[in-house]
Amino acid sequence: MMSNTQTTNVIVVGGGLAGLTVATLLARAGRTVRLFEKARELGGRADTQVKSEFHFNLGPHALYRGGAGMRMLRDLGVAFTGAAPNVAGGYAVAGGKLHTFPGGLVSLLTTGLLRWTEKREAGRIFATLPKIDPQPLLHLTVQAWLERVSRYPKVRQLLQAFFRVSTYANAPEHLSAGVALAQAQLALTRGVLYLDGGWHTLVQGLRTRAEQVGVVIVTGQRVAAVEHDEAVRGVRLADGSFLPAAAVVLTGSPNEAAALAPQQSDLQAWAAAATPIKAACLDVGLSHLPKPKALFALGVDQPLYCSVHSAVAKLGPTGGATIHVAKYLDPMEDAEADAHELEQLLDLMQPGWRKVTVERRFLPHLTVYHALPTAAGGGLAGRPGPFVPGVRHLCIAGDWVGAEGLLADASFASAKRAAELILAGGQEQAEIAA
Repeated sequence: MMSNTQTTNVIVVGGGLAGLTVATLLARAGRTVRLFEKARELGGRADTQVKSEFHFNLGPHALYRGGAGMRMLRDLGVAFTGAAPNVAGGYAVAGGKLHTFPGGLVSLLTTGLLRWTEKREAGRIFATLPKIDPQPLLHLTVQAWLERVSRYPKVRQLLQAFFRVSTYANAPEHLSAGVALAQAQLALTRGVLYLDGGWHTLVQGLRTRAEQVGVVIVTGQRVAAVEHDEAVRGVRLADGSFLPAAAVVLTGSPNEAAALAPQQSDLQAWAAAATPIKAACLDVGLSHLPKPKALFALGVDQPLYCSVHSAVAKLGPTGGATIHVAKYLDPMEDAEADAHELEQLLDLMQPGWRKVTVERRFLPHLTVYHALPTAAGGGLAGRPGPFVPGVRHLCIAGDWVGAEGLLADASFASAKRAAELILAGGQEQAEIAA
């Protein structure tokens, strides 16, 4: 057991992207930081599994080049390589058939997905998307906005498919249109990267930087509770030992944060209100691609996705192909997809793929991020944190926290904000929590 006289300035709970980032920022500024991760390995949902030289992220991951994550990684000096995927030559899937994906003017004109009048309207809307101010649309649902801008159901389906792939959310009747538009604009203007070696390269880089600035990282050790009165006093570990701290940052899910401070009403309320975004994922490693040019497909009338990530990133053996297939699940239903539904999409994209399969993994109910930014909540402004009201120096960070960013960008942005407020001494806490 640890000595009850051992002290540390800040304890960070969780060794994912948010936890590693906030710990590194605080230690770099001179704080004594100890990070606890209950699993044996760091990374959380940014982990990458290697099987027969194929690198499988936990579902299809992309780093937004114009997002908070890219800025933070550069600030911390975390090195990585990768490349941008290209949807040119990709497919739109509708009615169980492949159509040319309308990713540009020529493909829009030639695709059989839309009729001429639908193509004209789709072209007009996509041309104006980068210019729309998302702020007035934060309290409007995606469904309401789509009905406002297009009279054609197929055009609305195409737009919704684009919002799904950029937000991972299949909830047009609840998702904030302002959030969806801002994320789509980020994708259109700056694009994304698929990372060589998978996202675990980011975890490794963050761990190296954390240790370089003095963060003490403890894996395989669970924090059981945050001890507090009106302020943080420390944490109780699963072995019963107590570790004092001046501040604590919780970086797990809303439910995990609430479980660590069960008497804290705001944490309980946030956990109860959060609607997690989930996907079913089929990941396959093929010895080669039966159709080398078939690299991308997006479901239009069904919430499906397929991409050969190894076409631009180093994710497998020479000549091999790492493919992610996904179904965006309705977060308002406790739904799962069976593997057959995703296999059918692969049958369309890569006929004969089963004969050249080296590795495969099916994840029926993967959490992508922990809280849907709803129109009712005003989009990202409806998310909590980073300070927890009523307990001084208790903070949260993660993909469900703060008013900036979606997906991993929210983890990086909220980690940065939590570190800034702790370093400022928490003087703003009452104002921010109000």
